[in-house]
Amino acid sequence: MKTIGVIANCEKASAGKALSELSRLAAKLGFRLVAADRTAALLKRASKIPPAAFVRSIDCLLVLGGDGTLLRAVRLLGDSEVPVLGVNLGGLGFLTSVAQNDLGRALECLAAGRYTLGERSMAVCDVRRRGKNIRHYQALNDVVIERGGASRIATLDVWVDGETMMSCRCDGLILSTPTGSTGHSLSAGGPVLHPETAAFVISLICPHTLSTRPLVVPDSKRIEIAVKSSVGDLLLSVDGQAGGPLKQSDTLSLCRSSRKTRFVHLPGYSYFSVLRQKLHWRGSSV
Repeated sequence: MKTIGVIANCEKASAGKALSELSRLAAKLGFRLVAADRTAALLKRASKIPPAAFVRSIDCLLVLGGDGTLLRAVRLLGDSEVPVLGVNLGGLGFLTSVAQNDLGRALECLAAGRYTLGERSMAVCDVRRRGKNIRHYQALNDVVIERGGASRIATLDVWVDGETMMSCRCDGLILSTPTGSTGHSLSAGGPVLHPETAAFVISLICPHTLSTRPLVVPDSKRIEIAVKSSVGDLLLSVDGQAGGPLKQSDTLSLCRSSRKTRFVHLPGYSYFSVLRQKLHWRGSSV
């Protein structure tokens, strides 16, 4: 990896300092840095490349910020297989696995080839209205249907591989990948899935029943949701980055994508260590 693309959350207070350190270390280790838009303005030694050509010009994508910044960067990659390394500039950061003070070690590992690549599955989501596909998305984290501006709960019909799963009145629904299981799905009572689990999680948001619980289904299945009734438009959110309104009778379908996101892991990386740290798992003591 000789050419590193850089995307930073320039709103973070520590972004300027982190980019300055990155510039110094990259020059020392012989990396070429490229950036676009706002990041390029702060990363003085980087080559400025138009966003349209950015992905084609890099061997690795370095993301400085939080999980939201990383999800935005993954959307920018499109169908590219360029690996991603996330540096956490604060906040919870399940996907940005490198702490800011470990930036130097991360670059040294890249220069020496001391890293592994882990793959995360993704989902494809399509929205149909009056029998026509109107929107298409790829999701690394989750697809969420929310009340949005609607004043009352909605009724959603759910099918799995064409078989009726439920019809439920609720505030919304979360379709989560294993990567997204530690996000919105977890807050709604869903389980934590290991990233290598070949599954989706279906979780209702505030269901109008006490018997409904999150359901884990194989990611070989196709999940379909229809907006049976709603007072006003619902809101579709994909990875918290994209989406739009959902109207009554709109149908959403979700299935496993052929694309995967590749993450760079440094020596010593452990998913369970991340869980223990971020979720403050302590277990029982004797």
